[in-house]
Amino acid sequence: MPTRAVQAASHLQAFVLSGVVTVLALRAYLEATDYPQLGGGGLHLAHVLWGGLLLAVGLGIPLIFLGEGARTAGAIVGGVGFGLFIDEVGKFVTTGTDYFYAPAAAIIYVAFALLVLLTQAVRGRTGRSQLTSAERTANALDVVLSGQPAGLTDRRRAEVRRLLRGAEPAVEAAVEQLMDAMPRREPPPARFWQRAAGLARRLGAWATRQRWLVWLGVVYLVVEPLVVVVAVLLDGVTGELDQEREWGAVLGVTATALVTAVLSLRAAWLLRSDRLEAFRFFKLALLVNLLFGQVFNFTVNQFAAVATVALDLALLGVVTAEHRRLRRAANRGDRTPR
Repeated sequence: MPTRAVQAASHLQAFVLSGVVTVLALRAYLEATDYPQLGGGGLHLAHVLWGGLLLAVGLGIPLIFLGEGARTAGAIVGGVGFGLFIDEVGKFVTTGTDYFYAPAAAIIYVAFALLVLLTQAVRGRTGRSQLTSAERTANALDVVLSGQPAGLTDRRRAEVRRLLRGAEPAVEAAVEQLMDAMPRREPPPARFWQRAAGLARRLGAWATRQRWLVWLGVVYLVVEPLVVVVAVLLDGVTGELDQEREWGAVLGVTATALVTAVLSLRAAWLLRSDRLEAFRFFKLALLVNLLFGQVFNFTVNQFAAVATVALDLALLGVVTAEHRRLRRAANRGDRTPR
């Protein structure tokens, strides 16, 4: 069995994020510039070609160069290439090569949603506790060797020692001796994206501690799916649904909203008697909406659905944090966590 990399999930996450940013930035740019085309004389250089080129470059970087930096760079460049590629999926699932094919946005969303699920699955299988002793040793050696010739920071040395916990004493001693041979390097200054990520984590931690924000999210989860169902019914009564081209997607949005509403109402009913179970239902309602409802929402509303996904992801973070807090309190024996 191939040796698993402890940083695999981080590289996949970089791939996914760079792909998502590429699609959103590209769509915004094309909308702002009225969809210009490269080429002339009957030629059109579609950006799917540039996507394929960047995918090849992203694959080539870690094949040619050694080290963590090369793998990260390959993941980011490959993610940009994948974003350019998947953005033109509408042209390749329609006989008329229709870039504006309505379900294309949903297909793009599904592709990235599956990649996110893959990332989470990999994260669960490549944590330090999931790797064998031999795999942890191999990852520790990879970290050490990546420090040649630039050197190893104190943080990287500490990471190597964590990976070696539980290894044979002779192996630990050999790796320590190898680390001693490596030059010591000062940590580089924080990049702007690292500062932004740190700010986002602090903001998220602050948000999950605000009780009013948690309850505002609860109200939204109960009311929003009911509003969607009522809006569809009103459009049916007024005849506006007759102008809708994507009937299947509208039915999908309505059905998912009904399921989400039932789960949210069940959760609201449980709030007084079993808050831990209530927030488990709220989390389930959000997952149903993100994994199913938003697929149909993207078909109906195209990329305008991005704002709804962003809100649902933020709520999922808040609800998940509250569910974990309640579970920890229940494990401590506190029957009425506040």
